[in-house]
Amino acid sequence: MHTGEGTIALFLHGSSDVNTESALQSCITRSVCVTGCSFGGRFYSLEDTWHPDLGEPFGVMHCVQCYCEPQKSRRGKVFGKVNCKNIKQDCPELDCDDPVLLPGHCCKTCPKGVDDKKQTDSVVDSFEYFHEKGREKEDDLHKSYNDRSYLSSEEVGPGESRTDFVAVLTGVTDSWLPSSSGVARARFSLTRTSLAFSITYQRMDRPSKIIFLDSDGTTAFEYRVPKGQSDMICGVWKNLAKPLMRQLHSEQMRISMSTSTSRREEVEGKIIKHRALFAETFSSTLTSEEDSGMGGIAMLTLSDTENNLHFILILQGLIKHKDKVQLVYRQHILREIRANITSHDPDFAEVLTDLNSRELFWLSRGQLEIAVVTEGQDPRQISGFITGRKSCDTIQSVMSSGDALTPGKTGGVGSAIFNLHDNGTLDYQVQVAGLTSDFLGLTIELKPRRRNKRSVLYDLTPEYNKATGKVQGSWSRLEARHIHMLLQNELFINVATAHSQEGELRGQIKALLYNGLEAPRYDLPTPLAGNFVSPPVRTGASGHAWVSVDKQCHLHYEIVVAGLSKADDLTVNAHLHGLAEIGEIDDSSTTHKRLLTGFYGSQAQGVLKDISAELLQHLDQGTAFIQVSTKMNPRGEIRGRVHVPNNCELGTRVDVEEAEFDDLFVKDPEELKKDPHTCFFENQHHAHGSRWTPNYDKCFSCSCQKRTVICDPVICPVLTCSRTIQPEAKCCPVCDERKDPKDMKAPERVDEHPEGCYFEGDQKMHAPGTTWHPFVPPFGYIKCAVCTCKGSSGEVHCEKVTCPVLTCSHPVRRNPSDCCKECPEEERTPAGLEHSDMMQADGPRHCKFGKNYYQNSDNWHPWVPLVGEMKCINCWCDVSHGVTKCQRKQCPVLTCSNINRREGACCPECLGEQLGTHTHTHTHTHTHIYTNTSRAQTDISELFIRQHTLPQI
Repeated sequence: MHTGEGTIALFLHGSSDVNTESALQSCITRSVCVTGCSFGGRFYSLEDTWHPDLGEPFGVMHCVQCYCEPQKSRRGKVFGKVNCKNIKQDCPELDCDDPVLLPGHCCKTCPKGVDDKKQTDSVVDSFEYFHEKGREKEDDLHKSYNDRSYLSSEEVGPGESRTDFVAVLTGVTDSWLPSSSGVARARFSLTRTSLAFSITYQRMDRPSKIIFLDSDGTTAFEYRVPKGQSDMICGVWKNLAKPLMRQLHSEQMRISMSTSTSRREEVEGKIIKHRALFAETFSSTLTSEEDSGMGGIAMLTLSDTENNLHFILILQGLIKHKDKVQLVYRQHILREIRANITSHDPDFAEVLTDLNSRELFWLSRGQLEIAVVTEGQDPRQISGFITGRKSCDTIQSVMSSGDALTPGKTGGVGSAIFNLHDNGTLDYQVQVAGLTSDFLGLTIELKPRRRNKRSVLYDLTPEYNKATGKVQGSWSRLEARHIHMLLQNELFINVATAHSQEGELRGQIKALLYNGLEAPRYDLPTPLAGNFVSPPVRTGASGHAWVSVDKQCHLHYEIVVAGLSKADDLTVNAHLHGLAEIGEIDDSSTTHKRLLTGFYGSQAQGVLKDISAELLQHLDQGTAFIQVSTKMNPRGEIRGRVHVPNNCELGTRVDVEEAEFDDLFVKDPEELKKDPHTCFFENQHHAHGSRWTPNYDKCFSCSCQKRTVICDPVICPVLTCSRTIQPEAKCCPVCDERKDPKDMKAPERVDEHPEGCYFEGDQKMHAPGTTWHPFVPPFGYIKCAVCTCKGSSGEVHCEKVTCPVLTCSHPVRRNPSDCCKECPEEERTPAGLEHSDMMQADGPRHCKFGKNYYQNSDNWHPWVPLVGEMKCINCWCDVSHGVTKCQRKQCPVLTCSNINRREGACCPECLGEQLGTHTHTHTHTHTHIYTNTSRAQTDISELFIRQHTLPQI
């Protein structure tokens, strides 16, 4: 049964509220159910941490840290659960005599003045080029280029930021395994929740196991290496815990690799940050032919304007004070530099100036070696060939008309992937589609020095097949400078046509971070273009996508887009770039779409697990499409036809079987009693993840979350029909769509679906013709969407609520759960009764704060969960308005320079000075009284109440 996914994706595009978008996406998308947490009117992604802002007069609770914890329902759906804790007990012990508490901090710190700079930083700081190179690159990201396709910081989405690390792995001499002469180099890229790694190794068999060790030497993550012939290992450690991320940033983690062959070997190394990784374009792994436990890596880069080769060495096992660094070609020493490398400072940075044409040629072909030789009676040597930087990332490009030197909107697309070999050969595959006029040329170019003044490096035109629109070949004469620019994302690919001879399509060639998805990046991806949308869209955007189906019939997808113009869609910077969708091309019936994900920036990727057999069949037959929709084009801005052969005739295999098994399993009352996560409510056991209507009130909906019962009030939608009826055993009225016999013609009579509609969001059957607000745990009922059960087909159709146009300058949202804002009224009935609890509506007038009730004129210090009593804030009950009023103690304004706050004190004070003639203080004369409880105050109170008062009823 289709549940209206085709209409669901559409009403997200016009939303301007990220919280609503996320909730709606979670509610409506069966495959991406609840992707975060809602707290205090804000949306947080899974694994996010934050300090709750309870609003005035409480402010930010710096000693409370909230965490959006990923949870899984029994059907395998992922959602977020907010957990908050007091972190004051985690504050470190300080060695200084007079620690101070800085504003905005929970823990005291020692006064500044202590040099806490890391030793590794001093190496790079002394080596100014890498430092300046990093700054230049950062500055470049903010420059305005004529070539619009150059990556700018504004185009990088929040999920695309990354931190790079490196490790040198050498033989472990104190292990019970035989000492290894193998050396490995590991490069890591940490995104928001995942650590991708690319590892190359020499002088050892292919490892079978990789282990990440925490600061205590305990295994934090183990990766089983798949069998293969390559000397490259690619992997991803997903969902890193926050404490391990902190250890990673503080360089407290190690990595170990071992083999499972007859001669078992083990290499190990420390994971460190290094600013040289930002500029590195060439690399080398240094090994020894004889000695174990020795090795190193070299990170190298060329100057931007001169032929100077800058490098940094990180070595293990060489502790001589006198060493020589040599540049070697076929055992001939070309250059030699004396170095002073010690075990306390094993890094060495230097520059080889003015490389001649022969040296640059050998560098481009991977024929230069870098060697470190010790002097003395027992000389040792480690060496390695210099090649272009290796990684598991994919070098690719999306060509769009919006990124052309003269931007346009043609609806065409170009897509390219590249592979750089150690000998400097660059393999390429390119495809072009949707051109507005005859093809003229395909070239790889530099960024233009002047507007529309192209600088061509390599011409691919002779190999272009006009019939297929594809090119495949190799560029075997890359210079060292070209390799450097390629790996610095400084090259472009351009398509010229008869009407646009300077270029109709253009794209930046850049690396796409490896993410571990089973999408075949070695094959040409599916091109996405406006010309493929039905009807065609004249857009400057284009994209490409890798799509695959695994053995469990799960769909893996990865999408890259380019050319989405900020001038055309002003909401791009602040909100979603677009929505990625997948569907089936079927002209005979309504096209059904599934929302894959909403995304910022230029990339979207993920795994879709619950796929229908129909969609899998369309993928197998090549009659499916993948598309990106935007606010400007909600029915599709770019699209591409997808063909993924598969043997999944019955749909997703494992998930369906597990779901059916779970449904049968949890119905057994005896088994429910044994389950530690079962909830006992109203004398009945309920399975974890289940939902039901309680007996005490049909206008509530309850759910069981690990022995905790959460009950939310049902929110009834506003009905616009003239006649309504109240069904028995239902909370909300529905429209009476029955017609009088005289008004109903025979041909128009349609039989209603006998069973109604099943909606995945609340896991309930809905009667034909009924409407409801979708329920999304843990968000509750979403007022910004209304779903309807179409009686004729049994399908669910959901639409976004359209808010009225307001004329006031400062609209407000009266209730936190309201969808639409409204203009504030000059005089409004006090909100005490309107916001008060139902239990107190019929009783005497009093105030409710948290879970306590107070009578008129009662005074108290508020108690905040996880923090305790707020002695610096005084609250009282104003029974005339039925509201609680709170006020923070007024503190004098201090003019001294050394300010401190004592433990338990409400106000800061001057440190080492007496308040009096030397220190001037000013007291505020305005008194601020706060009566509105913020959304975050409500959330943190409800969170605590739910966790502590509803486990068993």
